[in-house]
Amino acid sequence: MDSLGQDEQRVVWAVVGTDIGPLMLAATRNGLVNVVFHASDAVRDRALERLAARLGGRLVEGPDSPLLAEAIRQLRAYFAGERHGFDLPLDWSLCSGFNRQVLRELASGVPYGSVVGYGDLAGRVGQPGGAQAVGMAMGSNPLPVVVPCHRVVESDGGIGGFGGGLETKRKLLALEGVLPEPLF
Repeated sequence: MDSLGQDEQRVVWAVVGTDIGPLMLAATRNGLVNVVFHASDAVRDRALERLAARLGGRLVEGPDSPLLAEAIRQLRAYFAGERHGFDLPLDWSLCSGFNRQVLRELASGVPYGSVVGYGDLAGRVGQPGGAQAVGMAMGSNPLPVVVPCHRVVESDGGIGGFGGGLETKRKLLALEGVLPEPLF
């Protein structure tokens, strides 16, 4: 409790090894709030600083926390090829407005093993011609992998950009059978 008798916001985090490198996961009592690629110590520390500034409250390392247990289990199953979707409570407090609308549509409307164009996704949320704005929403996605921004590609068949790096995007699309596995 804080000095006003209110429940203090607590953010629990852990770094989990995956096939695409370490991911930092963070959760609040409302659900998974952040997934961060390439979570080296420096990247993790910057992410924790941003979370503290945005969410306030206490940040607690808790790899065994019940708030993270199911997310960790589902991510491990996803990377093992045993899971094709995520069924997790998500805390959307790190995004709002158009970005949140686009990311929610992406999470619910673009299934495993498929892709969608930036422009097509813009049309789905009632903003035809908003491909660039969708690209910005993808870049601000606080929940990559779980909210699958890697499934958004260019209309001409190009892979498009990706906050986790193009090699990471290729690996995720290969895992889902959209791209062939790299030869070497």
